[in-house]
Amino acid sequence: MVVSNAAKLIAKMRRNPRDWRMEDLKVVADRLGIDHDQHGTSHVVFRHAKAGRLSVPAHRPIKPVYVRLFVDLVDRAGEQNED
Repeated sequence: MVVSNAAKLIAKMRRNPRDWRMEDLKVVADRLGIDHDQHGTSHVVFRHAKAGRLSVPAHRPIKPVYVRLFVDLVDRAGEQNED
């Protein structure tokens, strides 16, 4: 059930990459096993062991290009988890 909620958020991000908050990305990352941290910087870094890393500026609102890159990272992480 937890992953299905994350899947719904990802589907919404695919349809409309505008007006997302950093908290939304963090919730999806937590539910899908993608690490994230922000150590005194203006960026949040999302990491997955096999899918790679993505640095997203923590400014509001998040630019659509970063939401699209985040969705790509989630897709790569999902592909790696299926192996």
